[in-house]
Amino acid sequence: MPFTIASWNINSVRLRAGLVEKLLREEAPDILCLQECKSPVEHIPAEGFAALGYRWMVARGQKGYNGVAILSRLPLEDAGHIDWCGKGDARHVTARLENGVVIHNCYVPAGGDVPDREANDKFAHKLDFVAELRERFRTGRPERAILLGDLNIAPREDDVWSHRQLLKVVSHTPAETEALEEARHEGGWVDITRQDLPEGKLYSWWSYRARDWDASDRGRRLDHIWASRDIANAGHGSKILRAARGWEKPSDHAPVFARFDLAV
Repeated sequence: MPFTIASWNINSVRLRAGLVEKLLREEAPDILCLQECKSPVEHIPAEGFAALGYRWMVARGQKGYNGVAILSRLPLEDAGHIDWCGKGDARHVTARLENGVVIHNCYVPAGGDVPDREANDKFAHKLDFVAELRERFRTGRPERAILLGDLNIAPREDDVWSHRQLLKVVSHTPAETEALEEARHEGGWVDITRQDLPEGKLYSWWSYRARDWDASDRGRRLDHIWASRDIANAGHGSKILRAARGWEKPSDHAPVFARFDLAV
């Protein structure tokens, strides 16, 4: 039977465990990939997720920073992780389903406020991370693979509320957007969300700074679901659950979904 997968930067899994459980109950994706868990693995509230049927979890954690987790009601196994840029950050974890599909859950660095490699180490780290991602999959083209997560870059002009006004704002600068699209192309990845929803403005993140995020709607599409070319045609049913941004004490990101017509 097909399976549904979702990605969500939860901005503290312990603080927002109730929101994760709400999503699992109401939307019931087969697999949920979380970023910015901000928790050691042993403190992730996995028992509550397991009680809802999500009995499998692979994760990498840090106290107060980063952190990625894959929750699943389908059997899966831990398939390791990559220490991008050799910094020891918990920004990647991989799981393998019984059908052989490999899931890469990634959290790309935000990059700070100044879009200048020389003046801002965080921006340099972000560019180096994306460059390493490009080389990793260019030299080892993925097969039966899904890469998803908070990639912290809105690559297309219609992935932001104002292309012109955000050209010098981190997450939409040409240095970032060109690097991400090159990494996607060189790795043989297909942007499933835009394959399904090719036209129009599309956002997955709205700043906490906005007095009324919904009315101002100054969003960016920072969260992505990619698939290797051999399974890309099996991907469909994409959506972004905008309503989750309006839940009580929400993350500033909304969950992104896709369905894959692949036997599990």
